[in-house]
Amino acid sequence: MADWRDVLLVDGYNMIGGWSELAELALIGMQEARDRLLDLLADYQAFSGRRVIAVFDAYRVPGLGRSFVQGKVQVYFTKEKETADECIERLVGEYSHRRRQIYVATSDFVEQHVIFAQGALRISARELRLEIAECQKQVSKALEPKSIGEKRHSLGDKLPPEMRKRLEDWRRQ
Repeated sequence: MADWRDVLLVDGYNMIGGWSELAELALIGMQEARDRLLDLLADYQAFSGRRVIAVFDAYRVPGLGRSFVQGKVQVYFTKEKETADECIERLVGEYSHRRRQIYVATSDFVEQHVIFAQGALRISARELRLEIAECQKQVSKALEPKSIGEKRHSLGDKLPPEMRKRLEDWRRQ
């Protein structure tokens, strides 16, 4: 069965440079910044339902061009002599379909115009960070313990009183 989910293509190093949290982490080590970004994107993918693909530029690193999955996020390191922008443009073409919307997260102005021409929508680094922060808030709110005034719906609420008493007696033995 085909995967018709919307796709978010993320220019990885553009996000690392655009988010202060990741930029500070990159000063310690680029791998740490990449891993943190991929963790955030994995959570976002699970919450939003969009398929997330992160692209990292390996333009100056000979012989890379590899792809793998980390935290259910597809990760691409570009091929030798290929920029992240070129890889993203290629992926927009590959994933374009009338049933699917393609989003590209980048703050690169030139790249935004190219992907607009291919029918994709852009999300800036700042907009994606705000969207991820909002998703984190909603998840935290959903996981908060219910207040005392709100009634929980548990299995015990659905059992007849005599069955609850028998189970409680059995538990205490």
